[in-house]
Amino acid sequence: MTVTSITNARVDRVPVRHNATARDLAGAEQAAVAMLTALGVDLKREGMAETPGRMVRALAEMCTPRDFDLTTFPNEAGYDQLVIERRIRFQSLCEHHLLPFTGFAYVAYLPGTRILGLSKLARVVELFACQPQVQEQLTQQIADWLRDQLKPKGVGVVLDAEHMCMTLRGARAEGSTTVTSALHGLLLDDLRAREEFFLLAKVGI
Repeated sequence: MTVTSITNARVDRVPVRHNATARDLAGAEQAAVAMLTALGVDLKREGMAETPGRMVRALAEMCTPRDFDLTTFPNEAGYDQLVIERRIRFQSLCEHHLLPFTGFAYVAYLPGTRILGLSKLARVVELFACQPQVQEQLTQQIADWLRDQLKPKGVGVVLDAEHMCMTLRGARAEGSTTVTSALHGLLLDDLRAREEFFLLAKVGI
């Protein structure tokens, strides 16, 4: 993604644009036809003829985050307590099986000199969710990016997700979820701040 800072005394807007790599959707569709045929799927059956193209377009959409502006404002009131956005729904793709994992993100920060438009926390989660990866990587990327862009006193991110590669195949552990966390600043170094974050986040509730 491309990030370009546009700053004035009041509002800071940072355009976040996804730099999509060149995609050969036609080639991907041909590959999908070959794969499904090799798996014994009858693509001549009514309703299946256009499935390879739909499959490719769906995967391309799932791997393309929406552009947005990261908007921050001066912390004029000197607010120095946690800001937490709970239960941000997200979906991503497991890089091992290319099956979805879905769940909720809990994102918090301790403001420094700037405060963030609340909807942007959800946008940042989506920004990094739209790619094949492991949940641990996704969690860390969100926390690192907020630390680097917002310069807060602390950042906390928790993801609680169900992995289709565990519930639909393999262990078939229906109903199980995986919880990961990443912390920076005071939320990592200060025990009371860390405990407050996890208490207020109420993961899974």
